[in-house]
Amino acid sequence: MLHVDAQRAESLLPFESLVPALREAFASRISVPPRQILSLPDEGAPVGTSLLMPAWDDRGYYGVKLVNIFPGNSARGLPGLHSVYVLFDANTGVPLATLDGDVITSRRTAAASALGVSFLARPDASRLLVVGAGRVARLLAPAIASVRRLESVKVWNVRPESALACAERWRGCGIDAVAVTDLETAVREADIVSCATLAQSPLIQAEWMAPGSHLDLVGSFSPVMTEAAPACFAQAAVWTDTPEALRKSGDILNAIAAGCLRETDIQGNLYGLCRGESQGRTSPSQRTLFKAVGNALEDLAAARMVYENLR
Repeated sequence: MLHVDAQRAESLLPFESLVPALREAFASRISVPPRQILSLPDEGAPVGTSLLMPAWDDRGYYGVKLVNIFPGNSARGLPGLHSVYVLFDANTGVPLATLDGDVITSRRTAAASALGVSFLARPDASRLLVVGAGRVARLLAPAIASVRRLESVKVWNVRPESALACAERWRGCGIDAVAVTDLETAVREADIVSCATLAQSPLIQAEWMAPGSHLDLVGSFSPVMTEAAPACFAQAAVWTDTPEALRKSGDILNAIAAGCLRETDIQGNLYGLCRGESQGRTSPSQRTLFKAVGNALEDLAAARMVYENLR
C-alpha cells in the first residue's frame, strides 16, 4: 500500500489536470452515499466530530475520507482539523493508498470553483478578485488561471497582512497579484469574485456586482455561515455543485428565507453542466452565481488521479 504525504500529493494534483478530471467525474457514474457524522466521545459533552465521506466508481475504486474536527485543539497548540483519505480496490477491498486528506480537500475544492468558472464566467473574463486568504483561498487564483486568461488578480482579507502574504505567494508562481483593502471597489471592478471564507455575516453586497460578472461562493458550507447578501441571488442565474447545497449552505438558506431565491430558480448543478444536460451562461450581460459545498465525488476523483500518476 502506498502512503502519499502532503507535498507529494500536491505535486501530483496540478489544476491543469485536476479540473478536467473533476469534469469527467461529474459526467461519469460515481456513487456518493450520505456522509456519516460521529460525535466523540460517546458519553458526556462531545469534544470532537468525525466525518466519514465514502464514494465509489465503476472504474474499480472505492475511497473514504475521514475528517476529525476538534475545536479544543487550539488550546493544545494543535490544528483543529485533521483528515486522511484511504483508497481501496472496489472489487477486492484491498487498500491501495493513504493520502493527506487536507491536500485532497483543498485542491479539489479550488478545482471545483474553476470548473464552475469554466462553464459560467464570460469567456473573456480576465479580472479576478479573491476574498479570503486561507488554505483554499490561496489556491483559487492558480486554479482559475487554468481555465481563464487572467490579466488582473486582487485579493482581500479581513486581516490585510494575510492578503499581502497571499499576493506575494501568487507573484512567486507567476501570477501578477496585488492585495487590496477596499472590498466594494474591488468587487465592482471584477469579472469574477471568488470567496473562500468562514464568514457568518455577508461580505458581498448585490449592488456591487457588475453586469456580466460571476460570483463564486466557496465558504458557507454550513447553515450558520454566509458570504453574500441574499439579494446577490436575486436577478442572478444560480447554479450549485450538487443538490446537497440547498440543505447545507447558509447563503442559499438565507436567500430563500428572504424571498430572494426559490429552489425552482436554481438553474442546475455540476452534474448537469458536465453531462451537457443543462446550459451554462446564456449571454455576456448575465450575472451568474455558483455555490459549492463540496462532495465526496471530488475527493475520489483527486485521490485516484494521485494513485494512477504514481502507479
